[in-house]
Amino acid sequence: MYFVGLGLVFLTLKFLEIGPIAVWDWWVVLAPFALAIAWWAWADSTGYTKRKAMEAENAKTKARKERNIDAMGMRRGKK
Repeated sequence: MYFVGLGLVFLTLKFLEIGPIAVWDWWVVLAPFALAIAWWAWADSTGYTKRKAMEAENAKTKARKERNIDAMGMRRGKK
């Protein structure tokens, strides 16, 4: 997502001809979009995206279980 944001900033600055980016070649300005595509392709092919989604889901489940245990007063060592 950072590559897309960087690409949008570069594209806007190039289009509005602001700063040193105005004189850069178009391929340099558009390179972050290519890097974003490459990142997403790698992340999907290696399972990185799915693994991160599963980790987030497991963290939510664990937090929910902890909240429920606390709400029921079943925590050991708590007085």
